[in-house]
Amino acid sequence: MTMKKDIDELSAAEFSVMKENGTEPPFQNEYWDHYEDGLYVDKISGKPLFTSRDKFASDCGWPSFAKSVSEDVSEHFDDSFGMRRTEVRSETSDSHLGHVFPDGPKELGGLRYCINSAALTFIPKDQMEEKGYAEYLRLFD
Repeated sequence: MTMKKDIDELSAAEFSVMKENGTEPPFQNEYWDHYEDGLYVDKISGKPLFTSRDKFASDCGWPSFAKSVSEDVSEHFDDSFGMRRTEVRSETSDSHLGHVFPDGPKELGGLRYCINSAALTFIPKDQMEEKGYAEYLRLFD
């Protein structure tokens, strides 16, 4: 039983972020300072995207990860708002997740995936097996 939502079940904020390339306010989102062991999955498809093991405090106000655990995460050039950035999307749900920047911790590879909490569902490590994510428990060994 993977965790996922139909598009018509998304809140206005979730829809704005995932389908209209919006951004939630910094420091006012569910996971920016959340550090429990577990898996972050795409809110629509339920596909695993990031783990708590790769999450770090970046003081940017959004959840930050050093890497993704999924080939479902793709990168795209984004020149909106007069900026040159790399957008991060979930391929399966065709949804905006956030952006990736080259200013992450060098010891973790140097990347900072800055992701909107509104695009994620968190699965605590102790619930991963029952929710259909047992194969990802190996990432916590």
